[in-house]
Amino acid sequence: MTHEDRGHYAKKHSSDTRVDEKIAETVKKMQEDGKLTCSKAFKIVKKLKVSPGEVGRNADLLEIRLCQCQLGLYGYYPQKKIVKPAKEVLEEITEAIEKEISNGKLSCKSVWNIAEKLDIPKMKVSSACEKLGVKIGPCQLGAFG
Repeated sequence: MTHEDRGHYAKKHSSDTRVDEKIAETVKKMQEDGKLTCSKAFKIVKKLKVSPGEVGRNADLLEIRLCQCQLGLYGYYPQKKIVKPAKEVLEEITEAIEKEISNGKLSCKSVWNIAEKLDIPKMKVSSACEKLGVKIGPCQLGAFG
């Protein structure tokens, strides 16, 4: 999504894509000032037992902006991205990242899986990716590709 498209999130989806009323109701309750944080989006995922993509799609259709990515990649003010490259990356993290890279990228889901497997914060994995020059995408919520 380009800067010019900001605020027109529904355009990312086909015109026949419809809101799921149950998800939409919960998204509306949890959003603040037209924004839904990544962590709140995942609380909805867990509460309603739906996929992250479904929550993200419904937020888009409601024109609610996703913010405060748990990997530090988008949605912070004023700097937008808060993740910084790690000063050094442990070999086990590098190996885990390299094992999961597909088409030159590491998916958001893979970052979460690596963090859980190694029992480290998700931001530590995204910081390692920054240091190693590994792009992360796609976002589980659909915020970025």
